[in-house]
Amino acid sequence: MASWPLFVVAGASIGVLTGVFGVGGSSIATPILSIMGVAPLQAIASPLPATIPAALLAALPYLRDRESRPRTAGWSLVGGVPATIVGALLSRVIGGSALLVVSGVVLVIVGQRVLRPIEQSARDAGTARRKNRPLLVAAAAVAGLFTGLLANGGGFLLVPMYLLVFGLEMREAVGTSLLVIAVLTVPTLATHWALGHIDWTAAAAFALGAVPASAVSARLAKRAGDQTVRRAFAWLLIVSGLAFVVFRLVGA
Repeated sequence: MASWPLFVVAGASIGVLTGVFGVGGSSIATPILSIMGVAPLQAIASPLPATIPAALLAALPYLRDRESRPRTAGWSLVGGVPATIVGALLSRVIGGSALLVVSGVVLVIVGQRVLRPIEQSARDAGTARRKNRPLLVAAAAVAGLFTGLLANGGGFLLVPMYLLVFGLEMREAVGTSLLVIAVLTVPTLATHWALGHIDWTAAAAFALGAVPASAVSARLAKRAGDQTVRRAFAWLLIVSGLAFVVFRLVGA
């Protein structure tokens, strides 16, 4: 397994992504940790201890600038929290290697859709759907199930969900996602901790880089335009997903 300074560097790179895009759990961190020699299930779960403080610190600038929707986040948690626990318990049945491949496939699919233009009519329809609280709770439950199953904070599904289904702008989606991630990660972390899926040595070094990097990057992210951030986010998902699926399929 790689030395601890490399885990700190890896954590810092993920922290930047957390602050700018509201992601950074299994969606990106798992492939990196896997390449660095962490076993599959541990690679999925070990980023979780850093996710909670990183998301909280990254969320502060969005809250300050009124670029998050706390009420939407609250309703999302109603469906997301119990579904996350169920997903985390199911992860033991499905197995680590399968989950790693699924992570990559989902990233590519979601990234391709986020890359396409979002018309104003679609945003207006999304705003109307956001007022349908049962729909918001149900959608968040689906995201929560995958959050627990893939052991991530949920941002790689929540941000596209808020963008494409519920009509938020990119920075609003990121800011709202960070609020949900900070809470949704708690049951995920507790469940995977109880199941023994966390490599605490790797997790501690990873957090040492991730937490401060997320705080700094969230404050700097406002300088980039909304469309630029959205397109960069889409390509990040696509490239990362493709690279990781290929890595797993060739048996590296």
